[in-house]
Amino acid sequence: MAKKKAEGTEPKKTNGDSPSQKPSQAAPDDDAAPPSAATQPQLTVLAQYIKDLSFESPSAPQSLQGPGQNPQLKVGVNVNAAPRGDDAYEVALQLEVHAKSDHGVIYNVELIYGGLFRLRGVPQNLLQPVLFVDCPTILFPFMRRVLADVIRDGGFPPLMLDPIDFGRLYTQNLAQTQGAAQTHTKN
Repeated sequence: MAKKKAEGTEPKKTNGDSPSQKPSQAAPDDDAAPPSAATQPQLTVLAQYIKDLSFESPSAPQSLQGPGQNPQLKVGVNVNAAPRGDDAYEVALQLEVHAKSDHGVIYNVELIYGGLFRLRGVPQNLLQPVLFVDCPTILFPFMRRVLADVIRDGGFPPLMLDPIDFGRLYTQNLAQTQGAAQTHTKN
């Protein structure tokens, strides 16, 4: 028995109990993609960047000692998308955060965080949802970190925004746009 193992005549075992099978064909080239892969939609992140950033704390250093009475936080988010060449699109998340109290402005932050995406094989009817839902969802965690760091570096506790449901926002905006268009055509 030891002689058979040394000669290599006993079949090799795989991670299961069955003997390994010799491949009937050569292994496929990693570069050769199946024909259906060429038609699969592809989303590639080419770049991410801060396009514009403004932090103001006009009442510092007094505002750093405490938020004052009735602190209020107002957050606004907007998504813009524009073509930037063959299959490339720029998606920009525009964020405005305003913190104020009875004593005045605590801080204001305006941030535009952009991403450059390559979209290939995306059907025309899905292009807008990809640009206004999928791309912002990819960018959001990075924008959130930049916002938290800027506010922390300004001397305040970092603001950790809850995740944003860009799908719901897109659906709401689409419904508003369609409602406004229907109202406009009836008049």
